[in-house]
Amino acid sequence: MSDLLIRNCNVLNITIDQRAFILRDHDILIHGNRIESVQPTGQADSSHFKHVIEANGQLAMPGLINTHAHVPMVIFRGLAEDVTIEKWFNDYMWPLESNLQPEDVYWGMQLGLAEMIRAGVTAVADHYFFMDEAAKAVEKAGTRALLGWAIFGSGGQEMIDRTVRFVKDWQGTAGGRIRTLMAPHSPYLCDDDFLRTCVKEAKALGVGIHTHVSEVMAQTESSLQKRGQTPIQVLEQTGVFEVPTILAHVIGALPMDMPIMAKYKAGVGHAPKTYLKLAMGTSPVRMFRGHGIAVGLATDGAVSNNTLDILESLRLMAMTQKQEAGSPEVLTIPEALYIATRESAQVYGQPDELGALDPGNLADLILVDMSGVHHQPLHSMTASLVYNTTAADVRTTICDGQVLMHERKLLTLDEGEIIARVGANMERLAQRVPNKRIQVYNP
Repeated sequence: MSDLLIRNCNVLNITIDQRAFILRDHDILIHGNRIESVQPTGQADSSHFKHVIEANGQLAMPGLINTHAHVPMVIFRGLAEDVTIEKWFNDYMWPLESNLQPEDVYWGMQLGLAEMIRAGVTAVADHYFFMDEAAKAVEKAGTRALLGWAIFGSGGQEMIDRTVRFVKDWQGTAGGRIRTLMAPHSPYLCDDDFLRTCVKEAKALGVGIHTHVSEVMAQTESSLQKRGQTPIQVLEQTGVFEVPTILAHVIGALPMDMPIMAKYKAGVGHAPKTYLKLAMGTSPVRMFRGHGIAVGLATDGAVSNNTLDILESLRLMAMTQKQEAGSPEVLTIPEALYIATRESAQVYGQPDELGALDPGNLADLILVDMSGVHHQPLHSMTASLVYNTTAADVRTTICDGQVLMHERKLLTLDEGEIIARVGANMERLAQRVPNKRIQVYNP
């Protein structure tokens, strides 16, 4: 007997050659945590399944993947508005984060996971502090996560040792849903020796590295002026690319950086709403992809994005790339959907298990209701998915074969308790003490 039958859905199929089409009136059969088959409705006997979900024509698609976020940062949402990136770091974010306590990360992670489950996000590559607490929240929520404990060079060997312990303790836990990596913050806050030590530990542990690099062009220009190298060249020199690597943002990439990133198959976490809100510039997504560099959708943190909505990132990515190119013909709907699914899975590090509703893949999928007036008339499901769909259209979210939300009801997390716990600490978390900050932004 199989575990779950999703009956009568329309299935989004994204091929490896970046074509997008819909399999109409199909069933999805799930056994354990894997997709068993996708077949026309009517062939499966529902009595052979422990659970049956009637999709009633909803669109089934792979669970969305957030390739770069700071999920627990939701506890500071709305506290750093209408400021430059320098002020955002030095006057707001890093003073606010000096208030953090481990329990804040636990409840903040749950709050962010609840928001993402509601928005159809089943996996996240997260980069934050007190990550043991974040891992506990992921374990409870039932989602998938690639977790890195953000560390700065100023923390020295002690911080490296702490994150090594975290990696050892949590790698492969929660039935394989949790993976870990090393997470040095950036080349401008981690010197070369610190980065080399992180690489050494990552190799010994068999994990990758998740870091910020060339977040804005000014960082690249500063690096060239100070040491005659781009930040990407610094990462190559220190060996960072010798392990699987997720690079956050990379807006300040230069043409000379492209062959380096392509050679080592580094992936880019792309968070367009943050770039618009902080006036950071436009990421060269088309240039990356032209060199064979994988790009994954991301939200960054909710203090620079305000939501953890990957569907919003999808829409903004497509439109900002058209605007930058001066052509509405670039970054087409099939390309955008490929980035949101298979390519994000590649950046996340599980291209053969996630990002497609193929038999044998992990059963991470969502059901999207396209019956709303904002989708009508529904001439094109794929166009509506990119340009019309909102987080509230996601009706059911499944990760690793487990139903996390059905008909908008969360099944693994208690929203009321989470909101109350976070709300009880709002006054303490919102304090900004002059000259009290965890770092200084001066790239």
